[in-house]
Amino acid sequence: MTVRFILNKKPVAVEVESNRRLLDVLREELRLTGTKEGCGIGECGACTVLLNGKAVNSCLVLIGQVEGAEVTTIEGVAEGHTLHPLQKNFLATGAVQCGFCTPGILLSAYALLTENPHPTDDEIAVAIAGNLCRCTGYKQIMDAIRQTARENESINPRHG
Repeated sequence: MTVRFILNKKPVAVEVESNRRLLDVLREELRLTGTKEGCGIGECGACTVLLNGKAVNSCLVLIGQVEGAEVTTIEGVAEGHTLHPLQKNFLATGAVQCGFCTPGILLSAYALLTENPHPTDDEIAVAIAGNLCRCTGYKQIMDAIRQTARENESINPRHG
């Protein structure tokens, strides 16, 4: 089957079997290897991508489900060679250790900050709850997200 969708802001069409997972098509057909497979059952979050702006586990999404949709992977977050502020803050706070979980956590945080640029600590915790990290703990990750939210606050203060 041919599946057409927007991938990292560019239209793509892939000819694949209908039972393929989005994760496998991204990695094997489209060579976007930033998306990782951890558990394969939607528990670890390493395979998180954005599907129409929402964080999803790509290991649980069949490729046919993305027909006409917009998919964003970690490769689509930066603008060219310029890192997104969230990526910069992950580096600055030491939230990146081995890096295996980082793309998924970044995308979960990115989705949160897109929807809610000024989240509370509880909202941040809920947003990244589906992402497991065994290296950093979560303090540095929370710090990076908070820092990005503070920068959002200085750019676009809350109204009311």
